[in-house]
Amino acid sequence: MSYSDDTISVREGEELDQRKLENFLRENIEDLPDDSLTIRQFGTGSSNLTYELSIGEWEAVLRRPPLGPVAPKAHDMEREFTILKELHPIFPLAPKPYLYHERLLGAPFFLMERKRGVVVDTSFPDGFQPSEALCRSMSESMVDTLVALHSIDYETTRLKEISHPDGFMERQVHGWIKRYNRSKTDDIKGVEELTRWLADNIPHSQHPTVIHYDFKLNNAMFAHDDLSKLVGLFDWEMTTVGDPLADLGAAMGYWLQEDDPEPLKRGMGKPPVTVMKGFMTREEFIESYARKSGRDVSQMNFYLTFAYFKLAVICQQIYYRFKKGQTSDERFRHLNHFVASLIAHARNNVSVKR
Repeated sequence: MSYSDDTISVREGEELDQRKLENFLRENIEDLPDDSLTIRQFGTGSSNLTYELSIGEWEAVLRRPPLGPVAPKAHDMEREFTILKELHPIFPLAPKPYLYHERLLGAPFFLMERKRGVVVDTSFPDGFQPSEALCRSMSESMVDTLVALHSIDYETTRLKEISHPDGFMERQVHGWIKRYNRSKTDDIKGVEELTRWLADNIPHSQHPTVIHYDFKLNNAMFAHDDLSKLVGLFDWEMTTVGDPLADLGAAMGYWLQEDDPEPLKRGMGKPPVTVMKGFMTREEFIESYARKSGRDVSQMNFYLTFAYFKLAVICQQIYYRFKKGQTSDERFRHLNHFVASLIAHARNNVSVKR
């Protein structure tokens, strides 16, 4: 989910109780204008539901879980609120959290600051002319941000109380394999072979750090007057303390490049701008990260392969919800084809490196 200036009317079936919410805001936030509450929705994203709230000049963002049943331990609003509360003072790209509530709207939700800037996803917004130099500088900013996040001393935050870095990669690999099996709908060639390889080749983790674990270009916001400067980073629900190379691998799973297979580039529609000239390749991004962080990246093939599998499972869980009638969002109707493409690409990534 990205918080650009683009919002849409609230989608049918995803409305909030406006009267109840406005009363709650006036009871808990001082000096609100006399204007009525306006609610709009951020139209991108396929996980949590995210809304723009405004009362006169006051504005905020509300996040809540998707409709219908959700996977165990997923979409934990209180945990994400806690993460933002701990990180924002020392990493201000994370939005400032305001309020959390468990039951008011029928599901847990929290409010956070509304950042303003430019989100770049599948194209540059009108008025911005990309150059190879700009694309390169945006790539460098993404590397620098990830390095900075991984340099935070998590021991000084409450993240040490809600994270368990020991055995992180073992839990990740086996946990995501179980998630896939629970949400399986189609028979996809090579899944068993791939999951065996992942389980048999887990590398020794590096020293744990804070990891975002959903680090990608359309979760970043750049300054209106300088697209090489980040002003926001969003979607912290997967954040934990763990292997920093798992974070880098997940980021590279989203970082598509021009010579990637077409099914991979277009699995979610139009490919991201990272396929344009000037943006780093995955290899260049990884090398830059290694140079700036000082970390050994010799095992990155495993982390990237796992990232493709993990993304396939995330998409499979969404498709499972659509298949079971738990969501009617037509964007998800053909998501199973993208799952198959991701599995095939992960398998190919293994065979190429053998």
